Amino acid sequence: MKKVGVAILGFGTVGSGTYRILTEHKEFYKETQGVEITVESVLEKDKQRALDAGVPKEAIASNIAEVICDPDVGIVVEAIGGIGAAREYVLAALNAGKTVVTSNKELFCKYSHELERAAKRMNAGLYFEASCVGGVPIIRTLLDGLQANKITSMMGIINGTTNFVLTKMTENGASYEEAVKEAQKLGFAELDPTADVEGFDAAYKLSILSSLAFHTKVPFAKVFREGITEITKQDIADGKELGYRLKLLAIGKQSNSGIEVRVHPTFVPEVHPLAAVNDSFNAVFLKGDSVGDIMLYGRGAGALPTGSAIVSDIIYAATHTENRYSTFKNTANADKDVTFISDFRSAFYLRVSASDKSGVLSKICAVLAKFNVSIEKMAQRDEGEGKATLTFVTHETRELAVRNAIARVNALGFAQVQSVLRVVS
Repeated sequence: MKKVGVAILGFGTVGSGTYRILTEHKEFYKETQGVEITVESVLEKDKQRALDAGVPKEAIASNIAEVICDPDVGIVVEAIGGIGAAREYVLAALNAGKTVVTSNKELFCKYSHELERAAKRMNAGLYFEASCVGGVPIIRTLLDGLQANKITSMMGIINGTTNFVLTKMTENGASYEEAVKEAQKLGFAELDPTADVEGFDAAYKLSILSSLAFHTKVPFAKVFREGITEITKQDIADGKELGYRLKLLAIGKQSNSGIEVRVHPTFVPEVHPLAAVNDSFNAVFLKGDSVGDIMLYGRGAGALPTGSAIVSDIIYAATHTENRYSTFKNTANADKDVTFISDFRSAFYLRVSASDKSGVLSKICAVLAKFNVSIEKMAQRDEGEGKATLTFVTHETRELAVRNAIARVNALGFAQVQSVLRVVS
């Protein structure tokens, strides 16, 4: 029976979850996968944390050199996070000929070209299933399940923190601030939630997934990004009244015109499968030219879900002799022949505060029409004191057309656009 030694770098939530799965399921993997996987080494600053989790004292390494010089270690798991030490240690492992499994979406998004170059040079494996959507096997699906297809689009909820926040705002009527505090209390959000709520985390993941799906490098810098920090209870309430649920969506599309990649809060019709994805759960909705629509759903974070994805990669690496790398030229920047679309098409929700006077609505509609923004739905609410709130949902139109129309509406003097959100049409 094949024997494989594993080292785990970092013993926080993900690292400890991986250790637990590997140790508890060791016999199961011998029976079902024909491979004996042993954790030979754990690198963790807080040695007591590792000891408390049952790691033998002699298996706790003091530095990266101990790990990469250990001949019994064939696979190195990076669960440190961030860029600095993680990048240094992963490159050291790859340059030593060790296969690397990582859950680090920021590292892989920004430096996969550098890591892959080192892996190829040393004929080492490089696996990253756990970097995107936690325990949901989205990367394996793209690489090993949908090769027969040209993927034309993907749309997903790929950040659990923001989905939890928006769910609490929708279901409980919480404010944004209240929902974030609850997420932090329950461990779904960091003390500084910026990476999640401003959409960085989702943009890193979309960069990775769209590169795989569209077989070309899609750098992080090409991803349009908006977060959820400006979302109000009124936005949520208006959406519910119109039959929508608000989600932070990651959207990637490929057509003859080019590629568009964007992350932003979006109203999703209540009848759409993504509308029912709540709390910290994630889901990705894919469309292939042959298979049609597919949706993958599950937990997008946590010790065991993410650990599950890491162990899946470990088993795959241990049971496959040939290493596989990108199906595209993996460089720091996009291929010069690839066009990226910034003036993308979408339907929009607009909330406008305006003077409650005769002719105001017709003038606003005239401005929208001038920029080819047509209205599908509209509602008016009297706010008193000569003010009214106008809510519009447009037909699908161009991003730049809406921005120009908003600027012109705001210049009218008697109206102000308070909120702009995109809508899945």
